Parts: sequence; C-alpha cells; structure tokens
Amino acid sequence: MIIVGYFTEVQFAAINASRAAMDLHLLEQNEILFMGRHLHASRSKDGYHIEDIVTQIVSALSVEALAHLDSFVSYTQNPNTRDDGYGNQVNDRAVFEMTARKPRAELYSVMPKGDNIKPGKQAAKPTKKAAR
Repeated sequence: MIIVGYFTEVQFAAINASRAAMDLHLLEQNEILFMGRHLHASRSKDGYHIEDIVTQIVSALSVEALAHLDSFVSYTQNPNTRDDGYGNQVNDRAVFEMTARKPRAELYSVMPKGDNIKPGKQAAKPTKKAAR
C-alpha cells in the first residue's frame, strides 16, 4: 500500500460534501492510497500494458477530473476525451474504495470509459514473410 497522489482541493471538497449529504464518514486525509491487485488483474485481462494503466491513472486523477459519488460508487473522471492508441476516444475514470482504508481513499481501479476496441481484441498486425 503506497500513497500515489492527492485529490485537488475542489475534488476533495466535492467528495466530502457528497459523503456528508449521504450521511457517510468524511475523508479526513487527502491522500490516495494504492495497492493495485484488482486494477492490474482487470486491465491486464483486457490486454492493457503497464504504460497504458499508468496513463489511465494520470488522466483519471488529473486536475480536470470531476468527482462523482452515489450510494454505489465513488470516482473521479476526466471529462476530456483521450486517444487511447487502440482506436478509441476514452474518458478515464478512477474508482475509489473509501471505507477499508479510512480516513483515506484507496484507488481501487481505473477504467477507460469508451474503450470499445480492447488491446487484446485488435486484429493481428500483418507480418512480413520470412526471407528465404
């Protein structure tokens, strides 16, 4: 478990305001913890590489990302689309677990929303026949 970042002041305030409105405990420390087990398993299964996952995290935790909370999920999502390099325009979403590591948030997963073409599902690139 490591600290990978912090929410912006706006994100942190929005998260705590929403949590208070839902009568949930507030985040007391503005730190984002990360273990990575679930995230790596999920995105690797889709064919993403570590470099892709890091790009998704950076985008989803950017200063442009907006905080969204409801009774089922808490996340930040970048409203600006990004070319993922696999033929998609995606909005990266960081999903948080906010109870197990209280009073801090844990980055549980990232999702490139709109990734209809997964890296593992792309057609194989044509290869050159070996010279004889």
